[in-house]
Amino acid sequence: MTETHLNLRGLKCPLPALKTRKALVGLVPGDIIVVECTDPLSAIDIPALLNETQDVLEAQGEQDGVLVFRIRKADGRHEKGPA
Repeated sequence: MTETHLNLRGLKCPLPALKTRKALVGLVPGDIIVVECTDPLSAIDIPALLNETQDVLEAQGEQDGVLVFRIRKADGRHEKGPA
């Protein structure tokens, strides 16, 4: 299991969700990705993306104006294709 950090600070909707989706495709089940965003809409878009992909949002928070999402890659049996 690996942990990857994805710095998406400064990007505006829909880029954080699109880049997170692309990064998730390259992970294997059980891998962790920590995504950092500054766009407030990411608080809606990232959880909605994970609802679609069935990956797991392990934690969500905010630190100094940066939204931080800790995501675990699911086993892939229930994943949907790209939107």
